[in-house]
Amino acid sequence: MSTATAAPRPARPAEPLWLEWLTLVGGLAFCTWLLGVRGVWALLLGADPTGLTLVIIAVFLCSTLWCGQRSRELQRQRVLLADPRLARADEACWAAEYLGAPGDIATELLLEHSHGPHGTAWWVNGIQLKLGLLGKVIGFSMLALTIGKLQSFDPAQSQELLRSLTAGLGVALLTTMVGLVGNILLGLQLTRLDRFADALVADIQRAALRKDGA
Repeated sequence: MSTATAAPRPARPAEPLWLEWLTLVGGLAFCTWLLGVRGVWALLLGADPTGLTLVIIAVFLCSTLWCGQRSRELQRQRVLLADPRLARADEACWAAEYLGAPGDIATELLLEHSHGPHGTAWWVNGIQLKLGLLGKVIGFSMLALTIGKLQSFDPAQSQELLRSLTAGLGVALLTTMVGLVGNILLGLQLTRLDRFADALVADIQRAALRKDGA
């Protein structure tokens, strides 16, 4: 009496994570060009004598490039998992490294391998926000120092006084705004990486269950 074997379920197609990142970068590049044409970048950088705005922008650009490299790597692993023909020994090391270990240890190793690099990126994302808050503290400190130096109010110097006061206020507001925008945009990329890594871990564990049941 022959037993019927269930047909293997087709592998779920890999999500276009790399293309999603390229689309986001294309949109950011267009917005960057548009802001440059409108003179916004010159205003932002010229109104911040501390240079914190430039530091936040540099941190965001470096982190975005890292997210692109990470998204490409995660999608490559997902494609290798979906296509057994590509699962050579050097490219499918997850099978030997994780599936042969005890259940809890394998899960911990797998989560560390798939999500571990994201922890540092989330810390860098928080640095952007903290740099923005640091700019706010510096700006209001400049404002307070300017007010503290006033001996008496001279109407003839009101224009110079107003310029000094708005300089500190501009540093406080602009650095906070740039830090918040960078934090939101980088957080969006990292959240997408985490969700894709979660799906990759689930697919690998599903493959391990099929291997054990075979």
